Amino acid sequence: MSENVVHLHKDTTMGGEAVTRLTIVPDPAAPVPLPAPPVRVPLWVRSGRAVRRAVTHENTTAAARAAARHSLYVVGGARIVGHRAWDGRTAARYERYMRTAEAAGNMELAAEWEERGQRYREARHRRRMDLLTSPIDAAKGIAAGTGMGIGGLVALGIVMAVATKDVTDVVTPLMATVEFINLLITIVQVVWGPLVSIGPFLALLALWAVGSKQQAAPQWALPATVRTSDGEPITPSIVVKALRDLGVPALRNAIKEMGDAGASMLGPIRIAGCGVEVDVTLPSGVSTNEVQQRRRKLAENLTRHEHEVFITIPEAARTVRLWVADSGALDEPIGPSPLVTDESMTADYAKGRAPWGQDLRGDAAALSLYQRHLLITGLSNQGKTVALRSLALWLALDKSVQFLMGDLKGVGDWAMFDGVATTLIQGPTDEHVIQVTEMVEGAVDEMNRRLMAPPGTVFPALIVLVDEAQVAFMCPLKDEDGRYYGGSKATSRYFMAVRKIHNQGRAVNVLMWQGTQDPTDQNLPKLVREGAHTRASLALGTESQARMALGDKAVDGGAAPNLLRPGLDKGTLVVASDGIALPKGQSSITVRTHYISTDDAKAIADRAKALRDGVTTLTIIECGADRDPLADIAAVLGDAARVLTADVLKRLSALSEDAYGTWTPGDLKRVLEDAGAEPYKSDGRMVVGRERVARALANRDGDGSASASQ
Repeated sequence: MSENVVHLHKDTTMGGEAVTRLTIVPDPAAPVPLPAPPVRVPLWVRSGRAVRRAVTHENTTAAARAAARHSLYVVGGARIVGHRAWDGRTAARYERYMRTAEAAGNMELAAEWEERGQRYREARHRRRMDLLTSPIDAAKGIAAGTGMGIGGLVALGIVMAVATKDVTDVVTPLMATVEFINLLITIVQVVWGPLVSIGPFLALLALWAVGSKQQAAPQWALPATVRTSDGEPITPSIVVKALRDLGVPALRNAIKEMGDAGASMLGPIRIAGCGVEVDVTLPSGVSTNEVQQRRRKLAENLTRHEHEVFITIPEAARTVRLWVADSGALDEPIGPSPLVTDESMTADYAKGRAPWGQDLRGDAAALSLYQRHLLITGLSNQGKTVALRSLALWLALDKSVQFLMGDLKGVGDWAMFDGVATTLIQGPTDEHVIQVTEMVEGAVDEMNRRLMAPPGTVFPALIVLVDEAQVAFMCPLKDEDGRYYGGSKATSRYFMAVRKIHNQGRAVNVLMWQGTQDPTDQNLPKLVREGAHTRASLALGTESQARMALGDKAVDGGAAPNLLRPGLDKGTLVVASDGIALPKGQSSITVRTHYISTDDAKAIADRAKALRDGVTTLTIIECGADRDPLADIAAVLGDAARVLTADVLKRLSALSEDAYGTWTPGDLKRVLEDAGAEPYKSDGRMVVGRERVARALANRDGDGSASASQ
């Protein structure tokens, strides 16, 4: 133990006062303490860790899987060879084929296989009876053959002896034969030993080759396969394997029991547009909805994405129809619309069909609009307006058709119909909803007038088109009598006007077309959606919305707009209508619509205007009057918290072309900055905030009231 040395010092301060100081220093002769030795991990712990790392190492697991795989190939090969031998020696294969036919409900084929099996048993019985007498027959044959052989050799020896004049040549052929037989025995004796030693290894190698070719090992032992994005070609074996691994026990067991491994379930695989199509007859005990509910798993089993596989129910009982797209084909755009490429095209409301796009087979999808109310719905920004507008553009090329249009978005998507439609209302505000409601009620009056005409009177088509109709249904305003403009009650004005047209308008060619987004029972009442003859839906969020859009029958038959990919499947519609050619037994069809840009739409609308004598379009909101820019900006913002400045300019231009048609973003910014509601950036884009504009209006009105009171 180290010791310390104590030193005492006497010092004198500056004032002459004596002070004693004590200093403690360590003894230099004391030993320096050694650091504590490091803690050593026991050997058995380190060994255990090393063993665990070695066992779990990637190379170790790969080697273990390879060893297990190749060992199991031998076992699987033996099972396959044994199965083949059993099939060859027994009537098992005929029994399997008969059960397969019975499971498919084909009793004639089952009876045929039973008859074939009986014939096989009879032939096998005859062969076995022949074996009873075969030893005697074989002995007689050997004796006769041996006698003839020896006699022939002796005769040959006699001929040789006469020729050579040597009597010993009589037995020369016989002795040569004996020596040849002795040589064969010697060869067999030499080869037999190595053959017995090598034979088992050759047998194992043969079994391994059979097992490896058939991949007869568990999935965990098989090597990992890297799939390319191109997918695999659709073959019968791939379809059957995908169905077997679908997770339906009854289907899996039925396929295992089928003698042809499930091939009898499949119809011919047909090329259908950018994919293939095959009908699958399900075995007894498996329902079609069990397959429909597993669409994603089936698609992955077929090495496809979910959106590349469509499951529908054809006319045949207990059958599903699979359409499988070529990998990536649905992401390729389709060609331009004939409305754009054929400038001489005209329309015929009564007999013609609107070129809308292509079905999944690649065939042209054309829709008849004659006396059919129309409803198109879907999520926002999926191509609803473009799809609806393309139908209106085609029909506008029939100069006898009249249009009443209400665009409750108000960004100019329908502005090209100015000069085509007799009424065109554009804007998202409650005031616009009131005017659209009055427009629809005016169409009801026209319908009633036509209904009073003599029977047999033919009237031109009157299309009442409302885009973003959910805005009308959700409008909270009341009129002076206390009736709501929106809603879905018997006192709701817009709802009742639409219902009246649905009930009686078709008979006198007054038709209701509506476009809505994100349907619910509140913004798209049941009676309204069920009143449409043609119902189409873009991508939706849930199956319940799909049922609202298309009806239960279409969804139960395989229609699934909720499985379309928002943003990626823009313009792809699921259509339920008798106005379009549907595959036999199906209640809906998927259509990829042509995209018609705004510029192309303007060109087509100009052609429609040239066919007409000149239509004066009533826009309801009068232009040219003195306007309040800030109040108009607040009006076009509607209920949105913020709107892009570009969209605000479009809405202002639609509200008053004379007042705001020449406005630039700088003009809008100047007005808002002067009012204290300057635009700001949101997600990197300039927007106008509704709260700022409302506050600026309130402050301005408050200042005006204060000045007036003074």
